[in-house]
Amino acid sequence: MTLFTGLSAFPITPTDASGHVDVIALTRLLERIRLAGADSIGLLGSTGGYAFLSRDERRRAVQAAMTSVGGKIPVIVGVGALRTDEAQALARDAKAAGADGLLLAPISYTPLMEEEVYQHFVAVAEAGDLPLCIYNNPGTTKFTFSHALITRLAKVANITAVKMPLPSASDFKGEMALLRQETPKDFSIGYSGDWGAAAGLLAGCDCWYSVVAGLLPVEALALTRAAQAGDTAEAERLDQKFQPLWSLFKEFGSFRVMYAIAEALDLCRTDPPRPILPLSEAEKPRVRNALDHILT
Repeated sequence: MTLFTGLSAFPITPTDASGHVDVIALTRLLERIRLAGADSIGLLGSTGGYAFLSRDERRRAVQAAMTSVGGKIPVIVGVGALRTDEAQALARDAKAAGADGLLLAPISYTPLMEEEVYQHFVAVAEAGDLPLCIYNNPGTTKFTFSHALITRLAKVANITAVKMPLPSASDFKGEMALLRQETPKDFSIGYSGDWGAAAGLLAGCDCWYSVVAGLLPVEALALTRAAQAGDTAEAERLDQKFQPLWSLFKEFGSFRVMYAIAEALDLCRTDPPRPILPLSEAEKPRVRNALDHILT
């Protein structure tokens, strides 16, 4: 369970308007995460815009990451694709480049059935031959993993973790108890949805798959470590500092807001891939105000 634990930071993938990865800017973001001491990097996750990139550009991003931070911090690579054979190829690319683990979401234009998702994951897990995390992200994929399907996949070789959306009624302990009854002892259960991170970590989840840590790794790590130590007061105090940003994430979607954060912090100036539009000039002061609330 050592790979999928603690704070996994998910940076944006800076590109030009044609979808070519800006390797220099990406390397800068990855080095910030490494220097902050995060537990892993989630490269080419939803925040990394993997679905908007060609296989060649995804390969370039992985190679750049391994050149800059490989061996210094674990790198988990998103390998989701519409077709199973494409996802298998991406998994092989990631392994060949030296990635430490894989993250897979069931992307599809046609709604998928559980057996289709099961077979897709089995095929990609075998092809990649690396520890693989199930990406349960119904907000984007429109597919929700049942507990039965997660339990079934947890028995497949190489599938060792699940990245869950926030549970209904914030019942982290109840959901984790159900999953842990039926999954192997070392199967990792983590959560995305940054505004639920403090509650999830305090409830004992294994990993926070964090959007904001991709650009604010020091601050996200402080919240993580406080929660892991069981310091409820400190974790909640730090979470309160993030509240204005969580509100923006909920209103505009974290993907759009992250690009505005990168610009506000002068880390890189790049727009999200079209058709996604950047935040308007009228909205950007709210991002700067939210950052001031965190950084002061």
